[in-house]
Amino acid sequence: MVAIDGAVIVNDTVLLQAFPPVAKPDARILILGSMPSAASLSAQQYYAHPRNAFWSILSTITGVAADAPYSERLNSLIDARFALWDVLQGCERKGSLDSAIVDATSVTNDFALFISEHPYLERVVFNEAKAEQCFRRQVQLPPSMRDALEFRRVPSTSPAHASWSFQRKLEVWRDALCFDE
Repeated sequence: MVAIDGAVIVNDTVLLQAFPPVAKPDARILILGSMPSAASLSAQQYYAHPRNAFWSILSTITGVAADAPYSERLNSLIDARFALWDVLQGCERKGSLDSAIVDATSVTNDFALFISEHPYLERVVFNEAKAEQCFRRQVQLPPSMRDALEFRRVPSTSPAHASWSFQRKLEVWRDALCFDE
């Protein structure tokens, strides 16, 4: 195995490498994508594509401007007790589309460890179908962990999924990320 510019080469196959999680131990909601896009990998930032609606949606929920410095946006997620990560730790993919992920090369993150280190976690929110599909097919959790969590899928914030209006996406995301206290 050889690491080169955010990728790992295994048996002559280049596997893209995802980012570490953004979280504190008191996180209540884990937001999961599938794998960072090419723009995100290049910028070394979650949801870096300028037309991705993720930060605009989270801005309305956390109150931090969508164009605030990246560190401020991450801190706003942490302060709101959100965690941010991807289902896949690595995979082979040409371009940015989830449909281009070569499933046979997918390596998932260690969710059993993550969940055990985040005891207040109540909900997992999948930012699109591929994240949910990969998680359900590839992540093995003890039944006690799986049963203790609520799972929801929300519409993708990717510019490739423009069939929903921003307002419609925002309503579903707000419902998934907000708890009735």
